[in-house]
Amino acid sequence: MSIRILVSNDDGAQAPGLQALVEAVSDLGEVWVVAPESEQSASSHSLSLHRPLRIRKLKPNFFAVDGTPADCVHLAVNHLMKDKKPSLVLSGINHGPNLADDIFYSGTVAAAREGALLGFPAIAFSLAARSPWDFAAGAKFARSLAQAALHMKLPGRALLNVNIPGQPKDLGYEITQLGRHSYGSEVVEKTDPRGRRYYWIGGSDYDFEPIEGSDCMAIHTHQRISVTPLRLDLTGVDHLPMLRSWQLEGFAGGA
Repeated sequence: MSIRILVSNDDGAQAPGLQALVEAVSDLGEVWVVAPESEQSASSHSLSLHRPLRIRKLKPNFFAVDGTPADCVHLAVNHLMKDKKPSLVLSGINHGPNLADDIFYSGTVAAAREGALLGFPAIAFSLAARSPWDFAAGAKFARSLAQAALHMKLPGRALLNVNIPGQPKDLGYEITQLGRHSYGSEVVEKTDPRGRRYYWIGGSDYDFEPIEGSDCMAIHTHQRISVTPLRLDLTGVDHLPMLRSWQLEGFAGGA
């Protein structure tokens, strides 16, 4: 086939969500899977620069890497698939949501973002639910969106973040912007058997702002799939005029 699709994730090479995504897009092209050996949730866009990486072939075109999601996509594009690059990079389906600020921590989004940074259109898929997992609706939408991305030629470096509710109200979807939400800021302090203190971060109190058109509203209020286009250029253009007006003592202006 002329089309190659690279699939990765952050839940690991054996994750049910990954298998659901692979099966869903298997007839759209030649599917390659390069995924972490073990779960790498919240690993963000970390690259392993200070230790060697090992690649284990599980079956034809299916590999496990003892590294991060970004490592997996980087190795896939620049080594395993260097003879013929992917037409599309997919990541997921994640076991849990990746909404709002989650995109900065998510290994699922990072895998797709690495693909986009390397010049390929990329889509991250997440199931905004908790166990038990049902990936049927997510897989169905992933196939439809991937097919559209290939047919309509989603441009290189384009990055989409998709969240699918666990119990979709219908088969509708919304094109959204990033919302705002919080898991709380509690840090739990405990003491181990040897008397040393240790800490757990990550609160359990969830809340979101009701911003119309946001991914949080689509998922939590409308129970519909959200599709959010993300930018790779994070320049705060709204702040440029203000910063250019500043006069820093002892330094020439930065106009």
